[in-house]
Amino acid sequence: MRRIFLGIASAMLTLGTASAQTSGTAPATDTASGNDNQAVATTTANAPTPAHGRNSFTQGEARRRIGSHGFTAVHALHKDATGVWRGAAEKGGNPASVWLDYKGNVGNSAIAG
Repeated sequence: MRRIFLGIASAMLTLGTASAQTSGTAPATDTASGNDNQAVATTTANAPTPAHGRNSFTQGEARRRIGSHGFTAVHALHKDATGVWRGAAEKGGNPASVWLDYKGNVGNSAIAG
């Protein structure tokens, strides 16, 4: 009986150790980036470029999500051929072009003026 118990305990310890191993950690923006579907977000970082893919955000949701990243006066939103919401907004009184990808990443680039 003792042998069975020790065998089971040893197997459980081995399984627990194997499941705790990871293949390394990626930088936060690498995790957020890319066109591969990421079922569970593992970072709060935004990708530097939008991921292309089927976007399920409505226009209102896109406007609110972009606004939650500090942008105001969000307007001219449209979904492009790659599934990315694009539009114009302001941040800190400066105009910017903004985007929202299907993963929820929000990005911008300042508009020269």
